[in-house]
Amino acid sequence: MFRRVAIIGGGAAAATLLSELLERKPSQPLHLDWYTGSGSPARGVAYGTVSDRHLLNVRAASMSMFAGKPSGFLDFVQRDDPAIAGTDFLPRRRYGDYLEAEVAHALKQAKANGHDVNVVPFPVEAMVPERDGVTVIHGEESHRVDAAVLALGSLPPQPLSGVSSDALASGRYVVDPWPLLAGTENHPPPRKVVLIGLGLTAVDVLLELSARWPHTEFTAISRHGLLPEAHLNAAAAPAGDSAELIESMRDTPDIHHWLHLLREATAHERDWRTILDSLRPHTSSLWRELDVDQRARFLRHARWAWERARHRMPPQAGKSIAMLESEGRLHRQRGRMQSVGLVGDALQMHLAPAHASPGQARPAQTLHADLVIQTTGMNTDIRRTPHTLVSQLLTNGHITPDPLGLGMQAMPDGRLAHDNDYWPNLFAIGSMLRGTLWESTAMPEIRQQARSLADRLLAQ
Repeated sequence: MFRRVAIIGGGAAAATLLSELLERKPSQPLHLDWYTGSGSPARGVAYGTVSDRHLLNVRAASMSMFAGKPSGFLDFVQRDDPAIAGTDFLPRRRYGDYLEAEVAHALKQAKANGHDVNVVPFPVEAMVPERDGVTVIHGEESHRVDAAVLALGSLPPQPLSGVSSDALASGRYVVDPWPLLAGTENHPPPRKVVLIGLGLTAVDVLLELSARWPHTEFTAISRHGLLPEAHLNAAAAPAGDSAELIESMRDTPDIHHWLHLLREATAHERDWRTILDSLRPHTSSLWRELDVDQRARFLRHARWAWERARHRMPPQAGKSIAMLESEGRLHRQRGRMQSVGLVGDALQMHLAPAHASPGQARPAQTLHADLVIQTTGMNTDIRRTPHTLVSQLLTNGHITPDPLGLGMQAMPDGRLAHDNDYWPNLFAIGSMLRGTLWESTAMPEIRQQARSLADRLLAQ
């Protein structure tokens, strides 16, 4: 049992692990140091939004914080509104309320169970892991713990290659959309806005800014020009458990073969969503069957299709986006951003055809915009990040990057890799495990990781 544990990160993954630990009654009291950083503890970026337009992408019944309390979130919201159904897609701010309430309850329960919890509203700047403990450093203070858990969420987004320094300095190229969405500044609305990326982040940006700027025209570009698929209005379950499909995939861990199997399976199902949803409990183990070459092939050729089909938007969000398109306020476009520069007081973007081969003479298109917003989604590449702690750990050889930019190399139980070995006392949870588990960012996966990791940390 690790009696003194540090949790680094202030978002939902950290809050879930903290609550799992504090709900237990181990043989000896725990000392927990929770380094929340400067944001809102528990909410993080994902649930820090205050806009009711930003909805959960999972139905309320599936969003419990605890694997052992499957109806936790639904019970919480129904106390205020009994009419809420488990199939509803609720505002993300309500989930933030739920996280905060559960953390407050856990902290109160900790005192009754004799635990000592120290909530530190500062980021950790450095860590020194050793076989018998971990030294955690922030400012001029250092603390020794038995084990540490990195619950960092997504890394700070970085400008895409090809964006000029003038464009960045102008403030018209937005690398991180969330401060913009949270801002209350009353700037003159831009006339034309370009979004780079068409995933769920782009949906959030479009829903909020189209309402805030009712006369603004939006162009959203991506390699395929396709929005995320939408959930069905009503939840549906597959006719079977897809056991035969999963066994066939395990027998031949090859992406091309897997795509063939999925096409066959969906052709015999009333709705393709039920097939993908039946794979969810098995996705991480299937991912581990693939070698690095097959994983790289998936990222190059199939990731875009998987992401838009697997990470779907709520039906009401899909209807709002469709209305923007029908009104002529949103235009989707296929292409690859080559460069963005400042010309006068506006931005100029050069857009290459989406599938132009290297050396193929196909003309680039030019777009002009008052504002360009990068909506490419989650950043997990620790090889290229200004994150102070991650950079220090990587530079000192304490962690090993995933070769495909999907976080940190680790065991499935979260133990982090270094020098062809694994630390016994340095763990990760959430997005930094994407290279190991692939599906590692949504609450259904986070809560299971938190439960398993709490079991490991408290094991005798």
